[in-house]
Amino acid sequence: MGKLKLLMICVLTALSSAGARSQDSYQLSSHLLDISLGKPASGVVVHLFRYNETSHEWDYVYQTRSDDNGRIEDLLPSGNDNRATYKLRFDTSEYFTAHGENSLYPFIEVVFVITDRSSYHIPVLISANGYSTYRGN
Repeated sequence: MGKLKLLMICVLTALSSAGARSQDSYQLSSHLLDISLGKPASGVVVHLFRYNETSHEWDYVYQTRSDDNGRIEDLLPSGNDNRATYKLRFDTSEYFTAHGENSLYPFIEVVFVITDRSSYHIPVLISANGYSTYRGN
């Protein structure tokens, strides 16, 4: 199967399953898809940081791992005022090493701003030598 076809399958899977996600009490979620394998990236360590406007440093918030479906659904309880700048750091080195790959990116950092109380879903498509991200739903 060609890489473009695998990419399309991953994107379509992410888009169709995003609507099927349970609406729980979390405002932020993410989904990691390995486009080189055409499957979810499970077991990736993910760190969440919040930018401190006073100190101009990143404050640690939470650490977890992507589940068997490559999902992280329990970030930022929605009952709080979460408006701020955040960073998700995906530690991809261990994941790619376990799959026999040498990765150009030992980790991926995605910085984004939460401006309201709506849901924020940050999917990341990864391979050993590239990645892309977008705001999902």
